[in-house]
Amino acid sequence: MQVKMTVAGEVRKEAMEAVAENIKSRCRLPRRYMVSALAFLGFWNVYALRVNLSVAVVAMTSNYTVAVEDANGTTTYEERRDFDWDVPTRGLLLSSFFYGYIVTQVLGGWLATRLGGGARLFCLGIGATAVLTVGVTYPSIHAVWSHWAPPLERSRLATIAFSGSFVGTVVSLPLSSVIAESLGWPAIFYIFGVVAIIWCGLWFVMVKERPELDPYISEEEAEYIRKSLGPSLPSKRPPWKSILLSMPVWAIVASHFCENWGFYTLLTQLPSFVNDTLGFDLKKAGFFSALPYLAMAIILQISGQLADYMRSLSVESGGTKTSRIFTTTYVRKIFNCSAFLCQTIFMLSAAHIGTAMGAVACLTLAVGLGGFAWSGFSVNHLDIAPQYAGVLMGFTNTFATLPGIISPTLTGFIVKNQTQEEWVNVFYIAGGLYLAGSIFYGIFASGVRQPWAEEETTENKNGDSNKARRDTPAEHFCYSNNVVDDERV
Repeated sequence: MQVKMTVAGEVRKEAMEAVAENIKSRCRLPRRYMVSALAFLGFWNVYALRVNLSVAVVAMTSNYTVAVEDANGTTTYEERRDFDWDVPTRGLLLSSFFYGYIVTQVLGGWLATRLGGGARLFCLGIGATAVLTVGVTYPSIHAVWSHWAPPLERSRLATIAFSGSFVGTVVSLPLSSVIAESLGWPAIFYIFGVVAIIWCGLWFVMVKERPELDPYISEEEAEYIRKSLGPSLPSKRPPWKSILLSMPVWAIVASHFCENWGFYTLLTQLPSFVNDTLGFDLKKAGFFSALPYLAMAIILQISGQLADYMRSLSVESGGTKTSRIFTTTYVRKIFNCSAFLCQTIFMLSAAHIGTAMGAVACLTLAVGLGGFAWSGFSVNHLDIAPQYAGVLMGFTNTFATLPGIISPTLTGFIVKNQTQEEWVNVFYIAGGLYLAGSIFYGIFASGVRQPWAEEETTENKNGDSNKARRDTPAEHFCYSNNVVDDERV
């Protein structure tokens, strides 16, 4: 009798442990989303360190009053400023960040792909941000996603991570203003630099290069990612000739360049515009300058979810196969082009609206709606050549960094007097580039793996061939329920 009770107790205990483990596994955040969440914090640091100079330069060149006591004990008050820079000089200073950033783009992508160190390289890039440059971060995170992101979750995972950039901007702009007024502008760089180094240690400990190297990932999740991605292709030298001749690659380059022109123009110059032209004080300038990036962070989350949802919609096509209703090409184009057209409208509206709050509202929408474009061009590298995604991100981001160098300098020379009339020209340039980028991407972009990205034919889990192919006209310009499921590639 005692034996039976003992056995029954052990069985009951094992059953309860199984139930507890099942509940725990259901409540546990999937590791790929933990990677995305930490990447979110990483990009938060990247942009906090990137944009704080935009606020600091206002404090560094603003007048302040000091009390001076002479030998007779008489106190007088003098106006001083730490740096007597004119507007063109400030523009040159704001663009100087990108000098080191641009030269590490392709190198970062190549190292992440060739050496298989995307996760570590991303970590080192954030750490180096505190003292050097962030050039390797974007290429290396694409190399991480090539191992961690199932195809139908690419937009979602990538946009969660990238939205950290804009949340970092939202937080750091007003916070930098408060720090500058309370502790002085040098404290801005010390505080954000220390935060970046702390994050670097967390990423290094918690994130592994591939799912199979992560000791905490569940077997089910690891198997799901492995089956979704299919067999890993051997690391090869990037086919640079084919890349340079590929119009889908240049479509990404064009969109990345045009989006970053407007983005970097406002990222570096908006605090000065709000403070000097619209007449808001430093604290309000920091707050209003952050609004566009708050809108972008929110819209980016919506667009990532919506893009993956549209790509996952399918209908039965006979037998066991299913067909996608919306092709990846169609989804990327509709998100990218519609965002650019809306950004064009609001950027031009900001040039002609007569009130300060109206201008802030238009610029908020012009930047914020760019969140939809990020579910287009920014993850398109993973669609057309997943094994070269890091290299491609480095390549396209090299061109996309040029606006960071050119735009602040050009804007500084255009708005020498910080008048509303001078800023009209700045907004017209940005609006025109958005329109040009929309047209070019709409014609040449693709959402399928390119012929140069994979030579051999493999079979996915449904038995469908994922051999590289070219887009059909239906995939470019409309949805189609006759396109076989190709989302794994």
